[in-house]
Amino acid sequence: MSIETKYRISATATGGGRQGRVRTEDGALDLDLTPPEALGGSGTGKNPEQLFAAGYAACYLGAMRFATSQDKSLERVPDDATVTATVGIGPRSDKGFGLTVDLVVSLPGVDRAEAARVAEAGHGICPYSHATKGNIAVTTTIA
Repeated sequence: MSIETKYRISATATGGGRQGRVRTEDGALDLDLTPPEALGGSGTGKNPEQLFAAGYAACYLGAMRFATSQDKSLERVPDDATVTATVGIGPRSDKGFGLTVDLVVSLPGVDRAEAARVAEAGHGICPYSHATKGNIAVTTTIA
């Protein structure tokens, strides 16, 4: 598989990783990082799971919109559509830590079966879905 890269951005983490700072090269994102309380931190800063959840939710909603613009047999994604991504982290049974992702898709006014078709089409386009496939347990629920 080849990829024709259209955009690149770099982010640099400093300090202790989860207890430090992250900044993108263009300065658009510049955040203090703190582990969540559930992982022994103060929970006062941002954490990688928050960033991953936000990125996946936004990208996946955009992918569903793109899918319906390319496949006219799919119902259009309404303007008030939402995707909520919940990212979980915890110890793996073998070693290290692992992630889980739960996506909740709300397409108001779109029938459930059609919403499921749109959601599936979005997974076929979303780079987060491609990256996680076979690596992270991802569930998708139609609200």
